[in-house]
Amino acid sequence: MSKPEVLKLFKSMIRESKKISSYNFSSFREYAIRRIRDGFKENKILSNPKEVQIAIQKAQSDLDIIKRQVIVGQLYSAEKLVIEHHLKN
Repeated sequence: MSKPEVLKLFKSMIRESKKISSYNFSSFREYAIRRIRDGFKENKILSNPKEVQIAIQKAQSDLDIIKRQVIVGQLYSAEKLVIEHHLKN
């Protein structure tokens, strides 16, 4: 996988994580974004092609998990809490 493709994967993961919008899951959203950034920084030094491929496969698997979490959150969305209305204003 080329650097632009890895960057695209990184951006996709961040974009999907930001779709987790429920107030109750905001800490999960922040954790996911932090772990994505940390994971890509840690793996930046990998030079062995096999290790790089394993890291990319894990990231793609994690992206699928994030996408499922977003879908589940949308399926079971609840009314906004009072605090959510005040946070956006």
